[in-house]
Amino acid sequence: MNPIRLVQITDTHLFGEESAALRGVATLPALRAVLAHAAPHIEAADALLVTGDIVQDDSAGYRHFRETFAALDRPVLVLPGNHDEPALLREALHGHPAFQFCGHRDIAGWRIVLLDSVLPGSASGRLSEGSLATLDRVLGECRDRHALVCLHHHPVSMSSQWLDEVGLENSADFFRIVDRHAHVRGIVWGHVHQSMQAMRGGIHLLSTPSTCVQFAPQADDFAIDPRPPGYRILQLDAAGGIQTEVVWLDRFAADASSPSSQRSSSAA
Repeated sequence: MNPIRLVQITDTHLFGEESAALRGVATLPALRAVLAHAAPHIEAADALLVTGDIVQDDSAGYRHFRETFAALDRPVLVLPGNHDEPALLREALHGHPAFQFCGHRDIAGWRIVLLDSVLPGSASGRLSEGSLATLDRVLGECRDRHALVCLHHHPVSMSSQWLDEVGLENSADFFRIVDRHAHVRGIVWGHVHQSMQAMRGGIHLLSTPSTCVQFAPQADDFAIDPRPPGYRILQLDAAGGIQTEVVWLDRFAADASSPSSQRSSSAA
């Protein structure tokens, strides 16, 4: 059986205005540069995984997201972040067959679970009792598959004081459920605008950089990292193994409409 290939895109922070910027980075041109750079991987991918903060508190940006990703001709698995309005995001994607909002998706021998961790009015996240029950159920129904669990907020410490104050508030409840299901092989998230890879038992823990601006790792106070936009490639094999890397656009320019960036990857 061929491995499953995914491309994770996260924290695009789009606005209704095409040239609008977040901390000096024009977010829509940056996203376009990332997608152009990732085009060979997207062409080979079974699905794209988009893990939240699609807009920067501006629902007019959902139009750009829908138009941009619909043109890629791949399934797009989407969950919301704290800068999103989940109901408006769902509505914006409704009716187009490429998009799936939350829920789960079975691809070959894997189940990909998409969680909504948005806590209204807060930068932190929380999984509702209903979401936790659903997670337990959908994992329990697929013991013959490997599972990849996806959410926006980080469920483990990032060793960054300010970031860890806005992570998943009920991570202990989350892991109590995950630990009941030995076929969970990986947990991936956005939110933190940086790359991290760790293991928790046999589970890969993975965070992914933003398609726009990055946050400085292991910083006690908020700080920007000068690293460029990035994305993650995941390969899920039939035995439950996960091979992954983060790709950075080292030559990203402010005028990002041209995919002139060089590829630079780090094992992640």
